[in-house]
Amino acid sequence: MAAAGPRFGEPDDRTPDPGLFGPGSATWELHGDPIALVGGLRALLLQALHPQVMGGFVTRSDYRADPWGRLARTAEYVGTVAFGTTTEARAAGDAVRRVHRRLGLDDPALLMWVHASLVDSALQVHRRSGAGLPAERADEYVAEQVRAATLVGLQPADVPRTATELAGYLAAVRPQLQATPEAREAARFLLLPPMPARVRLLTPAAPAWTTLAATAFATLPGWAKRLYGGSLLGPALGGVTLPWSMIDELPGTVAVRAVRATLGALPPSWRVGPRQRAALTRLGLPAAA
Repeated sequence: MAAAGPRFGEPDDRTPDPGLFGPGSATWELHGDPIALVGGLRALLLQALHPQVMGGFVTRSDYRADPWGRLARTAEYVGTVAFGTTTEARAAGDAVRRVHRRLGLDDPALLMWVHASLVDSALQVHRRSGAGLPAERADEYVAEQVRAATLVGLQPADVPRTATELAGYLAAVRPQLQATPEAREAARFLLLPPMPARVRLLTPAAPAWTTLAATAFATLPGWAKRLYGGSLLGPALGGVTLPWSMIDELPGTVAVRAVRATLGALPPSWRVGPRQRAALTRLGLPAAA
């Protein structure tokens, strides 16, 4: 939940720099998979369960006024760190740190929760999607993401380096978590974001988004879903009836595999982000098929 404000410029598709990770890295594998979008939404739902993170976000963020802009900036930051040049990644981290510092959101404990939620969500969604992720590859990903954590000001020695360490951190923080009214409102906002009437009624955008968000909810750990009320139709949404909400009744693994298959069938122009395309171009690698 990076604070509002930073912009990261046009992607560099000329400098032959692989960036912080590069081809063959676990980060490129996970973040380059279309199912990473669901992982990002899961991370937001998980992050919201930390009362201090959510409280600071609500009082200092513009997510209600500009929800799509907030989501786009967060996705752009993650893409820049994963696929940008080293210079781009560091500049993005500096920009986010300046915003966090200005808004008082630079507490290392809170930054760690945001980081761990992102990493855990990427791992869990990728694993359950059928993409395949051996234990040693999962550890590679967690270790690589220490570099991303340092960009926002965390000390490398404090950041989990293996999947086991990450799980231990999440278990230690779990007693602090709760679905506050602010967290429930954020979940409601994420699952049913405002859309222009013509978009909601005349395009598939609303059911498509709801499917992605509902799948993200379905892949949350059971304890997190129980905090939210256990169901997309429960207290988390204040009784709002969602189209396609039956996806919450399906096992999360079945849901996320179906979504990955659907996303994977889209043309590359839809499923490959601009930062990833720029990275492939500047390194002379073939475009995604």
